[in-house]
Amino acid sequence: MFVPHSFGVALLMMVITAICWGSWANTFKGVKGYRFELFYWDYAVAIFLFALIYAFTMGSSGHDAASFLQNLRSANPSNVGWALAAGAIFNLANLLLVAGIDMAGLAVAFPLAIGIALVVGVVLSYALQPLGDVALLAAGVLCAVAAVTFDGQAYAQLGTGNAVSRKSIVTCVVSGVLMGLWAPLSTRALTHGHPLGPYGVAVFLTLGALLSCFVWNVYFMRRPLVGKPVNFSGFFRAPARSHLLGLLGGGIWTTGMVFNLVAANFTGEAISYAIGQSAPMVAALWGIFAWREFAGANRKAITFLVLMFVFYALAILLVAHAHTA
Repeated sequence: MFVPHSFGVALLMMVITAICWGSWANTFKGVKGYRFELFYWDYAVAIFLFALIYAFTMGSSGHDAASFLQNLRSANPSNVGWALAAGAIFNLANLLLVAGIDMAGLAVAFPLAIGIALVVGVVLSYALQPLGDVALLAAGVLCAVAAVTFDGQAYAQLGTGNAVSRKSIVTCVVSGVLMGLWAPLSTRALTHGHPLGPYGVAVFLTLGALLSCFVWNVYFMRRPLVGKPVNFSGFFRAPARSHLLGLLGGGIWTTGMVFNLVAANFTGEAISYAIGQSAPMVAALWGIFAWREFAGANRKAITFLVLMFVFYALAILLVAHAHTA
């Protein structure tokens, strides 16, 4: 199977992860009149299909003992269970994140939810796989917390603190806590006993996400966070463009996830996950410049946004340096 053999290649893969994770949500922003609960079925199918594609291409190159199918034969069944559980938790977190984007916008929801996820995910992943300098990792996490705080201050300057906005913030916070829990579970599947390889984890994580849609997404269709209950018939009435955007969004996210897991094979999951979770900087740039979510914001809001970018950048640099320190 393909794995990086230098930190430079691993770092490039982690940067691609950040770009993919910070960009996929644009596909939802691009649909019109298509509820996110319906959009999400396309997305969930796509993440599993793309994981299979990567497993049978990059994950099967070389045909050695670590290739996808050979690895599945030797891995402990319990690690398959950990990967499925990681996918189910990720899926609930991601559904809440998409709802948060629907309510609060891309520039707000992503930094808040993923910043919290970065802290939770890095701490728990390091506890399971202690690779890297703990002091630098801790400093990077603190910078990420500061970035989230500045993002919240920028949001407050918009003066939209009504009931819906408070609900959106709570949704993003819960999403972030849950989003931080899937990485430790996938880390366990990657490191304990006869582990799954990164491509095996990707396949079973996305399968767990797809299967859990029949619980989480069906629930949100009946009891939506935004708007009225939605009927599945709307899925079949949607134009082809909306379905294609959902499939594209899933493909973009899975590319980032596979690259993140493969890079973690070299750097350790805590470092790979932390750099990948710099995605809020990418998402905020999309939200600010493409979707004009902060159009007309005052000078304080702009200052807080700049500080958010600075502290996220510091967090990435510190976590990246933790690998070589």
